[in-house]
Amino acid sequence: MHESWKEFLQSEFEKPYFKELSKFLHDEYERKTIYPPKGLVFSAFTTDLNDVKVVILGQDPYHTPGAAEGLAFSVPNSQPIPPSLINIYKEIDDDIGHHANPAGSLRNWQRQGVLLLNTVLTVEAHKAGSHRGKGWEIFTTATIEYLNKVRPHLVFILWGRDARNKKSLIDSSRHLILESPHPSPLSAYAGFFGNHHFSRCNEFLTKNGMEPIEW
Repeated sequence: MHESWKEFLQSEFEKPYFKELSKFLHDEYERKTIYPPKGLVFSAFTTDLNDVKVVILGQDPYHTPGAAEGLAFSVPNSQPIPPSLINIYKEIDDDIGHHANPAGSLRNWQRQGVLLLNTVLTVEAHKAGSHRGKGWEIFTTATIEYLNKVRPHLVFILWGRDARNKKSLIDSSRHLILESPHPSPLSAYAGFFGNHHFSRCNEFLTKNGMEPIEW
């Protein structure tokens, strides 16, 4: 984790809810197959807090072997591109002409200041949503509240119900909120396609004196 998050993370780690969550996770990793691997759970927090310009909020990690790497929607380049990410790339192509990533890793976005944060940071293998309601939602709510307070002119991209439920935590007079249905094949045609979030994000960043994201 990046040093810039130290104060926030230490504060959360000391709270009763996180101690309960830690105990739960210790037992889960001991007895079951859990994704991502322990060392990648906090990958999103390797992004320098002071560089964060955009927050993309996902749901929970991919629950198939080798896919989850601790960054929302991202998979290692050795893995097939998941359907939701295929749809994200389609929308980028339609919105701004082309997407820059040749495969499934979104670390290039992370290096440009995009925080790729899931609402829930762990999952049991082949059981989507299995770690919901264990404390991660409290942690990610605190993360959004902290970002809302300490960073100026952020773009919050909220896809799907879980992400959109965080909208009330964000001061829309300071930040840009972009929301739509999830890019999953089950909902992409219900309003994700055609949302123009990538061009709208870059327009806001440019307007506020920041470099646009090379999507």
